[in-house]
Amino acid sequence: MDTYTAMRSFADSWALLAMTLFFIGVVVFAFRPGSRKQADHAARIPLKDD
Repeated sequence: MDTYTAMRSFADSWALLAMTLFFIGVVVFAFRPGSRKQADHAARIPLKDD
């Protein structure tokens, strides 16, 4: 088995699963309860006067 075939096989199976799980985790993290307050606070940081 050459390197290309091995990498392609990995990308078609486990890497795709890992990327999908990562994406789902990011979406759940972004839309979790209570995250709006933190996001609003972070959005106002550049506009603060020190």
